[in-house]
Amino acid sequence: MTTTIRCDIVSAEAEIFHGEATMVVATGELGELGIAPRHAPLITRLKPGKVVVTQANGEVLDFAIGGGILEVQPQVVTILADTAIRADDIDEAAVKAAKDEAERILAGRGEAMDIAEAQQKLAEAVVQLQALERLRKTLKH
Repeated sequence: MTTTIRCDIVSAEAEIFHGEATMVVATGELGELGIAPRHAPLITRLKPGKVVVTQANGEVLDFAIGGGILEVQPQVVTILADTAIRADDIDEAAVKAAKDEAERILAGRGEAMDIAEAQQKLAEAVVQLQALERLRKTLKH
């Protein structure tokens, strides 16, 4: 019986993660999805949110994604993310600046930018800040 499933997380820029996992949790459009070995095949859209990968050795990796597609096949779960970053790699100051800028634009005080783009940037910034907070809580334990 298979106890792990291969997990690949890729964005347009790079491969973010490739390895074996005992569980993958992602934020789908209709809620959180938990993918374990031997999961039924599935394709779904992902919202900006978290992806948590539990590796075979018990280590838990936290990622922030800006939306994308999740595909589950018998031996592999693939996440094709619009943007993706490991919680460890997030630059908190840059994310807070991007969040403030998006909020300023949405309030009508910024440069002319597409409202949908500003909302997307705000959602990505919030997701990354949440990933940092989860990482800090994990490190405290």
